[in-house]
Amino acid sequence: MTSPTKPRGRPSVPEEEVKKQIICSAMALLFDKGYDATTIEAVASHAGVAKKTVYRFAKNKEELLGLSVRNWTDNYAPLLQSDPTDKNDVLPALRKLLAAICGQALSVTAVKMFRLLNTEFPGKDDLLKKYTENGIARGQQLLTEWITRQQKQGWLPMLPADTSAKVILAMCVAEPLRQAAIGITHPVEKADIEAHLDSYMPFILLIFRQGDE
Repeated sequence: MTSPTKPRGRPSVPEEEVKKQIICSAMALLFDKGYDATTIEAVASHAGVAKKTVYRFAKNKEELLGLSVRNWTDNYAPLLQSDPTDKNDVLPALRKLLAAICGQALSVTAVKMFRLLNTEFPGKDDLLKKYTENGIARGQQLLTEWITRQQKQGWLPMLPADTSAKVILAMCVAEPLRQAAIGITHPVEKADIEAHLDSYMPFILLIFRQGDE
């Protein structure tokens, strides 16, 4: 009896792993070689995949870099689409959401991106647009929608949800990101996120308590 023939070639890699590899390569090239050098061909070579594989995810480098930024918000978006089951769980749930956001938005990669966008280079306008759409605006939108759902349950005061989201993210993310980018502080490591949020949660609690009065 003959044994079954083993399939030839490399074992298939899960699609998400391929996507992650391509995104990591795009970011590495962007920060190390610059915007002009971050071509589809260069990303494919760096990631060790065919160009057609990269084109499965993005039709050009602008779209690929936008996808790379969107990946940050993709990593925490599912949390912002789930809701607590009790009013007492709202603030702990919000803290958990903010921890996930900070883990992406205050990472070494995010700080490098912020620094890059504060310099002049060909293609800056396109990259800034993708960064705003897929990072800042999407993060604010997701948090605004989450706050709105809790307000409809009667679990958060009826303050303007979009303004609340912007204020919270300004405190927890925008200002710390700016300080890290100019070298006043360091990017926030995952192990330090809880301590980072300890500084801001009392103010967030105060905002919502004032809104209840």
